[in-house]
Amino acid sequence: MTAITRSGAPSLGVGLRLGEIVETSKGASIKQPSILDRVRFAKCRALMERGATSGERAAARAAATRLAAAAGLSLAEALALVDRAHAPRPGSADAPRRPQPTGPSPWTRPDPAPKRAGEPKPPPEPITADEVRRQKEADEARRKRAATRAAKRPRPVDPAWEHWSAEVRAAQAARDRDWAERRQSGTAPRSSTRISE
Repeated sequence: MTAITRSGAPSLGVGLRLGEIVETSKGASIKQPSILDRVRFAKCRALMERGATSGERAAARAAATRLAAAAGLSLAEALALVDRAHAPRPGSADAPRRPQPTGPSPWTRPDPAPKRAGEPKPPPEPITADEVRRQKEADEARRKRAATRAAKRPRPVDPAWEHWSAEVRAAQAARDRDWAERRQSGTAPRSSTRISE
């Protein structure tokens, strides 16, 4: 259902709706809310409240009054309507919250030495050679344990590696058989190196 105002312009639905009689596309008259242009009204209100000069504030008040009158309201009614529309709802992010407890949280550890404002932090203690040696030994022990765990883990079989290694083993076995047959028949080549006595 497209609503058309008495002026013939379609209602776009921008702003706050107030009472206005409109005609539907079927010719029936219904009471449809008119629109207060919230964006322009907010700009006029900002200038009305925070204008640099008294003339600027007076001009903004006149413009806001004209916008409110176009919506069928007085300036005070439009201001109240906008304030009501922007009032925080209970449970929203803008709603006032309960005051938070100010004591220490039960989930945090108390600071062993409370810091006072203005006191410099103490310098860190230098690491001794024994501490460095102990850290290196602990790191080496951790690496050895990790290597032992990795060696115990079964490694996944790579099908391409298995295929290649089977081919290599078969070729080597064929060469070994050929060499053994030639050796038995006496046609195997003799070693060219002589052992000196």
